[in-house]
Amino acid sequence: MKKVRVSVNNGYDILIEQGIIKNCGKYIKTVKPCKKVCLVSDTNVYPIYGKGVKASLESEGYEVFTFIFEAGESSKTTDTVIKIVEFMSENELTRNDLAVALGGGVCGDMCGFAAAIYLRGIDFVQLPTSLLAQVDSSVGGKTAVDLPLGKNLCGAFHQPCLVLIDSNTLDTLTPHFFSDGMAEAIKMGCIKSKTLFDKIEKNNAREIIDDIIYECVSLKAGVVERDEKEHGERALLNFGHTAGHAIEKLHNFTTISHGEAVGIGMVIVSKAGEENGLTPHGTADRIAAVLEKYNLPTDDENPLCDIITAMNADKKRTGSAIKFVFISEIGNGFINPIKNEDIPSFFGV
Repeated sequence: MKKVRVSVNNGYDILIEQGIIKNCGKYIKTVKPCKKVCLVSDTNVYPIYGKGVKASLESEGYEVFTFIFEAGESSKTTDTVIKIVEFMSENELTRNDLAVALGGGVCGDMCGFAAAIYLRGIDFVQLPTSLLAQVDSSVGGKTAVDLPLGKNLCGAFHQPCLVLIDSNTLDTLTPHFFSDGMAEAIKMGCIKSKTLFDKIEKNNAREIIDDIIYECVSLKAGVVERDEKEHGERALLNFGHTAGHAIEKLHNFTTISHGEAVGIGMVIVSKAGEENGLTPHGTADRIAAVLEKYNLPTDDENPLCDIITAMNADKKRTGSAIKFVFISEIGNGFINPIKNEDIPSFFGV
């Protein structure tokens, strides 16, 4: 078993082990010996892992109440979160009880947000089953839902009390969703670790996936410890996300996945960085080549001018600028605010 400690607030562990999900109740009981659990999952994941997780929780004495939502980003709305909160209330969960997110990034984001606002905050555990959630979204306490104007615009920082990562769950992912998660791993290499990027570039990621997951969450844990609420360094994790979120919005959060959009966003911002002397020439092509290796797109059907317009709803926008993340070289990211009126020309539009 590999363990990463995140020393934020009371602190929590990320445990990485193949097969750990089968014994999740035992590990959860050590950090939260409460009475009731609200298990949140979706229509894709629950039929595969739900009964086993529920049985493991019940074997440790938990009373389990299960909320299942329709799989997909289209469910990541305020309506769904309110339904989860109402479900918790109907089943009389107290402030001492627990929510458990069993699923990918959408599930973790929504379950975590519901836990953050129910009774002004109850504990929750992440059981991420997608690669994207395992390398990125399950760690760090960002919880949110989408609004019509943009992605993740309604949310809260709410750290989990435990994260259990079982890479065996990746065996049930389609190739599309494995690729989706690889985009976030590539992003982490771009901004924080040339060694990680080189490893992804030169190897078959599936063959070393536990090492990749461990490196990604270790790097992210360090960033979160130093900047939990994204006042500085943590914003680096948004590399590719400003354009990526805009692309997702233009596709109505349906026809393109988060990882695909972020990958395209990384190429867009790297090309702009090259043209403006912030990023070495050839960097965007190298990133694009790695994305293509893992069957990820590198451009979008929407015109760049439309993507730039859609960026206006980005959370990183201040009154007069957007904080873009660039890389000075593979493995080193930096933040560079660009005034709103200068953005079109900066991107060559």
